[in-house]
Amino acid sequence: MAFPDRIERTLEIAHPVDKVWDALTTAEGLGTWFGNQAEVDLRVGGEARLTWTSGDKATLVIQRLEPKSVFGYTWPIYGLPDGDPRRTYVEFTLAPTAGGTTLTMVESGFAQTPDDEHKAAFSGNTEGWTNELGELVAYLDGKL
Repeated sequence: MAFPDRIERTLEIAHPVDKVWDALTTAEGLGTWFGNQAEVDLRVGGEARLTWTSGDKATLVIQRLEPKSVFGYTWPIYGLPDGDPRRTYVEFTLAPTAGGTTLTMVESGFAQTPDDEHKAAFSGNTEGWTNELGELVAYLDGKL
């Protein structure tokens, strides 16, 4: 049985590319809408470390960086034990529009997990991205 391997979302955001890019790639941005605190070494091979008030932590390893257009990273798969080497790849693509920015987010790599792990990871991240992208828009709108 083939498992879904990717989550994809496209948003039309009423803010310029520069502002959306900064929200995705700076410690101030990521530490507000995506985590509660962030440290970012913005370069290919660099890391973004996120922490939440719940005590959760995540380390993103930057894989692709095309300023103001593409930001991609790998990160641990939700539900797998700490130290598991499997990762998914998340890529944000930005395109300017007359009304602001089209943001496309794709997370892929879920097919590498077995049935029970896949179900938890895929459904957890599907729901998670709905919430997180809503928080991104709220942050950009000055509501966070």
